[in-house]
Amino acid sequence: MNQLAEKKVGKIVADNFRTAKVFTEFGIDFCCKGGVKLSEACETRGLDTEKVIQELLPIFQTADATNYQGMGMKELVDHIVAVHHKYVGDTIPALKFYLDKINRVHGDRHPELEEIRTLFFETADALTVHMKKEEFILFPYIKAMEDALNNDFPLSAPHFGHIDNPIAMMEEEHDTEGERFRKISALSNTYTPPSDACQTYRVAFAMLQEFEDDLHTHIHLENNILFPVAQQVFAQLNS
Repeated sequence: MNQLAEKKVGKIVADNFRTAKVFTEFGIDFCCKGGVKLSEACETRGLDTEKVIQELLPIFQTADATNYQGMGMKELVDHIVAVHHKYVGDTIPALKFYLDKINRVHGDRHPELEEIRTLFFETADALTVHMKKEEFILFPYIKAMEDALNNDFPLSAPHFGHIDNPIAMMEEEHDTEGERFRKISALSNTYTPPSDACQTYRVAFAMLQEFEDDLHTHIHLENNILFPVAQQVFAQLNS
């Protein structure tokens, strides 16, 4: 147990992705703040570390259905784009529509809806640009690095210099969106519709919660699995 307490949250989730559900239930950020030890994350949240560990232990007895760490970089990049980038692109238009509607109809009684709408629209615009930077700049180079490594041929230096540069930018943008959604969660009372909420209101909040859940997974796969491997390969190719 003590060994698990000293392990970084992001590494725990990287080793067994099913643990993400436990961290989400306890309000522990495993993506943007995954670089802290479990004991420190629990202390920050005012949680009993042993209680969290007791919830985690049974999960390690069950094999993870998807072995993300077993994927090559190209396979993981394709998964992120096909699953998470597609989800974001497909979901933004409907969520914008619903948030516009409930703010118009219910905004006088629930003024927090205006800020929720503004925050999500900012996220939508930022993520759209963010994903394009990944798809057209960083991800192609990561794929090229894997080809160079597997086929033992030289790779031209990227225009962005060291790979740490775009990765640092992507991680900073991940932090920004994580913080924005923490505000949305707080404003929406953890996506709990008020008693006078109409069906559209309830759908909008359910979609916001689903969007945040997907964003956590999305960021985790990049911050805790893809990017560290890409940095190791870059160092190997440039040694």
